[in-house]
Amino acid sequence: MVALTINSIIGSGVFGLPSVVAELLGRWSPVAVLLAGAAMGVFMACFAEVASQFSGAGGPYLYVRTAFGPLAGIEVGWIFYLAQSAASAANANLFVIYLGEFWPHAKDPWPRFLVISLLIGILTLLNIRGVKAGARVSDIFTVAKLVPLLLVAGVGVVALHGHAAAGTPWLATTPHSWLSAMLLLVFAYGGFESALALTAEAKDPQRDVVFSLFTALVVCGAIYAAVQWAVVGLLPNAAHTDRPLAEVARLTMGGAGAAFVAVGALLSMYGYLSAKILSMPRVTYALGQSGDLPQQFAAIHPRFLTPHVSIAVFSMLVWLLALAGSFGWNVTLSAVARLLYYGLVCAALPVLRRMQPTAARFRLPGGVGFAGLGVVLCLVLATQLDLSKSLILSGVMAVALVNWLWVRKRAAA
Repeated sequence: MVALTINSIIGSGVFGLPSVVAELLGRWSPVAVLLAGAAMGVFMACFAEVASQFSGAGGPYLYVRTAFGPLAGIEVGWIFYLAQSAASAANANLFVIYLGEFWPHAKDPWPRFLVISLLIGILTLLNIRGVKAGARVSDIFTVAKLVPLLLVAGVGVVALHGHAAAGTPWLATTPHSWLSAMLLLVFAYGGFESALALTAEAKDPQRDVVFSLFTALVVCGAIYAAVQWAVVGLLPNAAHTDRPLAEVARLTMGGAGAAFVAVGALLSMYGYLSAKILSMPRVTYALGQSGDLPQQFAAIHPRFLTPHVSIAVFSMLVWLLALAGSFGWNVTLSAVARLLYYGLVCAALPVLRRMQPTAARFRLPGGVGFAGLGVVLCLVLATQLDLSKSLILSGVMAVALVNWLWVRKRAAA
């Protein structure tokens, strides 16, 4: 569970966002990484208590549906699905960018199409063949991705002590630039919730999710802060590279170091995709099981005992978003969508305490205060929404409303 949670968080964000955040905040960006980690700690703490009450599949969809009813649950199910699909597509986009370290033509239209198709297709087949195979792949890639990250963080921080260059300059920042950076870092720290969608197939999820969430937050926060510090401390043009970690490695360890980190990035992104294709189809499976989607989504493969229809549908959506959008576009769309269900899960905490007073295996001290703070943080960050992403989000919410009306009509028939 710890490996799956870390794998669900660390993906393209740590390899692509340091340059984007550096462009917004310059040398101040490591502070933003720590502040975003504290904000995500609020969300994770609320998720820890809420998740400790459930052992079924669905994650945020299940929690919100129990607290606020079918309409809210279906809306969250669709938004959750959108956020994680866009995050997975962003990883596929950045995979192609880092592959350019070895194959400069990877970003050309036809090679890009073939790489993305193979990337997603192989993982789809692996996960249809069984949850154990998918989980084993996730574990392997979690270890593989941490090695180059720890190397870059360690070598970068050591190099800072003897580095004479000025690095990225200090910038005059504004509240807007800080909030924009925090919104993007929600993407970097987010994704832990998709691991919770798989709890129906875990051994003791009500106990294990609490430990896995807090362990993942500490590990990821330490790595992100060290990496961001190294990037802005060593690279004078950190905002103008799409492979910032590879450039840090090139500066400190030469071409071989850059190649090693590029391989690590490819493994990281592939591992992240494996975690998402393992966990996210369980959301539509849960929707189908409860009658909120057609029963086909709850279909189980007769031989492999996996929700093969849901796996195929999720993979197809990721494939389409990856081909249609860029890394930055998919990152922002995912971050914006997450704010909605983070806020609703926080709001669900006091409601579930009243509904199920003895169900929680973990009781968050000051839980109601944390829940209120989480809702406020989501509202503040939501002020950074741009029109294109809010239109897509509104469209998905409208589709979810039609879905709910269909469920009501079928129930009344």
